[in-house]
Amino acid sequence: MRPLAAPLGRMMSLAFPRDQLFDCIVPMPVHWRKLLIRGFNQSRLLAAEVSRRTGLPLAAILRRRRHTQAQTGLSRSQRRANVAGVFFVPRNADVRNRRILLLDDVFTTGATVNAAAAALKRAGAVRVSVLTLARADRLRDFKAVFPAPEVDPLQGATE
Repeated sequence: MRPLAAPLGRMMSLAFPRDQLFDCIVPMPVHWRKLLIRGFNQSRLLAAEVSRRTGLPLAAILRRRRHTQAQTGLSRSQRRANVAGVFFVPRNADVRNRRILLLDDVFTTGATVNAAAAALKRAGAVRVSVLTLARADRLRDFKAVFPAPEVDPLQGATE
């Protein structure tokens, strides 16, 4: 949601790695079809807010070659295959010798940010660091790790 970009971007800027130097912030791109349907790129909105608060320039220089299946529900290896070769940097975007902060909204397995970072490195970036808003935990069997307490509706949790 667009109204959340400012407060969430503010929180991200508080987590900004101030001990590192960056030349620009690159938001994770979405495919143009998804952009048309959704109407915005959440990573770009967050990156714009972090850019405004840190003074680092926003450089939307990363592109998607093709539309991909949603990563939700895919295994780790399926996610890697889904985004393999998807990202590229246009020839007119000079990233040689640049230190880039790649910004994404959610980090799950790292397949997407790794594929994007690889494209930036192939284009000449000397370093790519990643900043995300959320880290999704992909536990296969959440109930086995954190069993729900037995609940008596009249008494509450019995533990």
